[in-house]
Amino acid sequence: MNAGGGVRDRPTRPEVVAADGPGRDGAPVASADRARRRRWWLVPVVAVAVVVAYVGVTFLQVWMASGRDGAREAQAIVVLGAAQYDGRPSPALTDRLDHALELYEQGLAPMVVVTGGRQTGDRFTEATAGYNYLRRHGVPDDAIRKEVQGRTTYESLAAVARFLRDEDVDDVVLVSGPAHSKRLAGIASAVGLHAAISPADGSPDLRSLVRETAAVSAGRLVGYRRLERLDH
Repeated sequence: MNAGGGVRDRPTRPEVVAADGPGRDGAPVASADRARRRRWWLVPVVAVAVVVAYVGVTFLQVWMASGRDGAREAQAIVVLGAAQYDGRPSPALTDRLDHALELYEQGLAPMVVVTGGRQTGDRFTEATAGYNYLRRHGVPDDAIRKEVQGRTTYESLAAVARFLRDEDVDDVVLVSGPAHSKRLAGIASAVGLHAAISPADGSPDLRSLVRETAAVSAGRLVGYRRLERLDH
């Protein structure tokens, strides 16, 4: 009571407003909702960033491998197939065969393996076109092996690995186009070949590099055997 007999005013408590607190009906906290939404938006952003970084690094590796010549002494030189025209090697195949000839004449290996099957309507396999080319350029018959069934790089290298194993051969130099180098190394490892890569002369175009980047990026994740649709 105050001196005048009235009721003394009681101090009032300051009203506390929980701006982001739960309401009486149990509504979720607004700030928590916003934080969750921000976190969910981060998931696709981070995923895209990881994919871009992975593909970008792979592109750099494909490009660097295309200009690296790892030629060394080995047990065999393996030439990856390319198009042939009724028994005549295409320019791409000729480049590969000429490069293999140089390595053979340098004495890096006593054997050359040519690879590649027959496309629909062809009379000759890519391997046969390569074999005839090497014979015309002085490579003796007993120094050449042929793989004539493969329709893809994986099939050809897997077949080569099998029949060379019968001759106790697994150390090889692989010859193909420059852009192909990184994927060749991965496939060779998968089929059990100890391989060095020596690309044919020439500079890869952007389209080839992009194609090989896609193949290598996917091949590392799912295995090269499953990528035959992306193959040559």
